[in-house]
Amino acid sequence: MASKSDAPLDDLMMAMDVVDTLRHEEGQVARELKSDERDAAMVERLRQVYASQGIDVPDHILKAGVEDLKRDRFVYAPPSAGFQRTLAMIYISRSTWSKWLAAAIGVIVVFVAAWYFIVKLPAQRAEADLQARLQALPTTYTELVERVDTLTDNAEIEAEAQRLADDGRLALTDGKNEAAFKAETDLRDLAAKLQEVFEVRIISREGIPTGVERIPEANPETQNYYIVVEAVDPDGNVLERDIVSEENSAAKRVDKWGQRVSQTIYDAVRRDKMEDGIVQKGVLGQKRRGDLEINWRSGVQDGAITSW
Repeated sequence: MASKSDAPLDDLMMAMDVVDTLRHEEGQVARELKSDERDAAMVERLRQVYASQGIDVPDHILKAGVEDLKRDRFVYAPPSAGFQRTLAMIYISRSTWSKWLAAAIGVIVVFVAAWYFIVKLPAQRAEADLQARLQALPTTYTELVERVDTLTDNAEIEAEAQRLADDGRLALTDGKNEAAFKAETDLRDLAAKLQEVFEVRIISREGIPTGVERIPEANPETQNYYIVVEAVDPDGNVLERDIVSEENSAAKRVDKWGQRVSQTIYDAVRRDKMEDGIVQKGVLGQKRRGDLEINWRSGVQDGAITSW
């Protein structure tokens, strides 16, 4: 057992030890004594406990220990809830929430990047392209009108090109972008049609009829005659054309169609083919550069069909 000389204690350490001893003894003392006798009994009990251990504790320390016990001195009390405690708890648990935070930030970064590259960036490029096209339109109109002028000497066609250009500039000034672009498209189409050169040739190949006869539903007393033709450019390429069928008024892009002709031409083409299986006079019309319409042989009528 330790003696006074073996284990000297300073007042603070002794007071702490006294309070700790009191916590173990307080319950029994409280049960045995009334409250007004408790302090003196605790001091006496503590004196006996330390004496049995060979430790001499001054009375003032024993009494101070009793008072400290009442004030809960040397007892750890967790800090009360507050902003600083909340910050401390957040810091302590950082290893847990930081992983979720990093994952959430990663998802947000991926989402923002995807939105930028898939939505925002293409929209910015489209807007930039639109503005560039709008700024270039006045010059484009002028160039297309000049192209039309070089392709034709027809005053009416030249006037039509100038009208389209003026309409486009007016629409551009009014902020009507769709109308401004339509004027450009119409001018390009006009120039492209003037540029076209081809022959309308009668088809006399096996598997394709050369002529077709029709009795129109609107007038059963009449019979219409059609020669099956195709448009061929100077290089021998068959061109596709937009043909409106007079049977249903539907436009269709085709590489061959039936052109309505008089019975005289129809019979002449049939006799021509019956002689040797080949149509000798195979050109039914010509489209020259600078013209908008096809120059047809005499006897070719307005109207066409796209199926037979």
